[in-house]
Amino acid sequence: RKMTSLAAQRVGLVDRGLLRPGMFADVTVFDPATVGDRATFERPHQPSVGVAYVFVNGQKVLDHGKLTTARPGRGLRGPGYVPSERRRKPQP
Repeated sequence: RKMTSLAAQRVGLVDRGLLRPGMFADVTVFDPATVGDRATFERPHQPSVGVAYVFVNGQKVLDHGKLTTARPGRGLRGPGYVPSERRRKPQP
């Protein structure tokens, strides 16, 4: 509950956080004995291991550890989000 419905309620997402008809649901199916993070400081984008399936809004986006072509979700942006065109560019 702390990671699902309570977290959704806390940020005002009333249609998320529960597996119930009419609600948006993201579900990850993994093996707790083998799940692990392979990312390192030098290679931060390495995929995790032990994750079999991921469903976003009820659509499979990861199938046996491989990405599908489905893109049903969108990112949630918090109060600190700054659009890329407004980010400060490094000086030469």
